[in-house]
Amino acid sequence: MNALANKVQLIGRLGTDPEVKTFDKNVKRANLSIATNEYSKNDKGERVEKTTWHKVVVWRGLADVAEKYCEKGKEIAVEGKLVNRQYEDKEGKTRYITEVVANDIMLLGKK
Repeated sequence: MNALANKVQLIGRLGTDPEVKTFDKNVKRANLSIATNEYSKNDKGERVEKTTWHKVVVWRGLADVAEKYCEKGKEIAVEGKLVNRQYEDKEGKTRYITEVVANDIMLLGKK
């Protein structure tokens, strides 16, 4: 059961092309933005769509795959874990971020 303690699976569409950065020793990181949609009915019985945006980070070989094959609008599946972190912005305010650090991605849809 411990393997399920912090596990995230998402299927959605990329909102932008990956932002790829290369660090020392040629280690790459790609930042992805994925939209997932949920549908429900409002009080009038009309179908309502809710879109949620997720920040996803992939490293090393997965960053190479994302850089090469992922582009805005493509549907992908992501599996990873949630990570919370904080940083100080230019004005000295503490900012908090929640993101998915992916250990696997899969390109979906037509080839």
